[in-house]
Amino acid sequence: MKVLVVGSGGREHAIIWKLSKSKKVDKIYCAPGNGGISELAECINIPAIEVTKIADWAKENEIDLTVIGMDDSLILGIVDRFEERGLRVFGPRQNAAILEGSKVFAKDLMKKYNIPTAGYEVFEDAGVAKKYLKECDYPVVLKADGLALGKGVLICHCVEEALDGVDEIMVDKKFGAAGSKMVVEEFMTGPEVSVLTFCDGEHLIPMVSAQDHKRAFDNDQGLNTGGMGTFSPSKFYTEDLSQQCYEELFLPSLKAMKLEGRPFTGIIFFGLMLTPNGPKLLEYNARFGDPEAQVVLTRLKTDLIDVFNAAIDGRLNELTLEWEDNSTVCVVLASGGYPLAYEKGYEITGLDQQKNKEDIIIFHAGTALKEGKYVTNGGRVLGVTAKGKDMNEAREKAYKAVSEIDFLYKQYRTDIGIKR
Repeated sequence: MKVLVVGSGGREHAIIWKLSKSKKVDKIYCAPGNGGISELAECINIPAIEVTKIADWAKENEIDLTVIGMDDSLILGIVDRFEERGLRVFGPRQNAAILEGSKVFAKDLMKKYNIPTAGYEVFEDAGVAKKYLKECDYPVVLKADGLALGKGVLICHCVEEALDGVDEIMVDKKFGAAGSKMVVEEFMTGPEVSVLTFCDGEHLIPMVSAQDHKRAFDNDQGLNTGGMGTFSPSKFYTEDLSQQCYEELFLPSLKAMKLEGRPFTGIIFFGLMLTPNGPKLLEYNARFGDPEAQVVLTRLKTDLIDVFNAAIDGRLNELTLEWEDNSTVCVVLASGGYPLAYEKGYEITGLDQQKNKEDIIIFHAGTALKEGKYVTNGGRVLGVTAKGKDMNEAREKAYKAVSEIDFLYKQYRTDIGIKR
């Protein structure tokens, strides 16, 4: 088979790494890819948001299966473009990708179908939002409605912070058009858990649990990022909780989308909060999480190509996923200054030392290959991922590798896998 993966980050590298293990895959392409991805796939110089160009290229090159990694591409309707050309593609259509594309849509869906979530209000006018925020209880959470690279969420502990947050999201449009509408949400407490699920419109198979670390610095300090590290599994996510979430959150969400005329095939990422009153839904994503994909796919024993094909053909109910009985930790190495301003182009050293380590996989996120050397080319640069018999061993291996990899102004958290 000839397979195309759309995207350029660590998530796409993880998908390609897993697909490269399949005997059914002969050739992998990636549009546009990155430096590290180029070791496993032929990179095609078409931006992921050029959805029609990518679909045309796939048709011309007789691609057998395409996997969409990026949220932007999904929201722009790339799956629809592929289907119009009679091509096999894994991912939700545009009308289903709204599950991630609009937090207002997602919250309204949860409310309509009685899916447990935080209380919320929606605002389209900054003045009305500020009036509401002067009278509500704190803390509260402000969320830009649209896509904001995982950064459009503000936790506000007082009125002043909230009013500044409204200006940031709705007036100054720090997150662009994503801030045209805003959700004000009740602040929930408890451990957070990420569960990714394979969906075929009718059936749903959860993957092993993971936990992300969104804040830029140790002890959950600093700004929200796209993710500074993950681990799998969560110690809080028991078998009983797994079954409860499947029955009360996961399956009802999939059924709700079908009832709304938006059947969902692809990945639904469920962001959960394990509150004192039971598990509640924080958010949906419509694709693999990044860096959750790195710790989950490295534990998957089942051939990923079989899972994608079963989902596209509506027969996930015939499949049983097999997982390694271990733990994984991913530490993100970022450019100094991320998620704000940062510089690119610094040489990365120490990668060759990791190549022969069986339990270490380096996923490239923001790298470029120049004159045979890898250089930094983004905010999140690498996802240093390690396997271990337990969390402590995986964490120790990951941070040993982190210590051996270097570039100017390297930034990372030292506490990934501790907060469990």
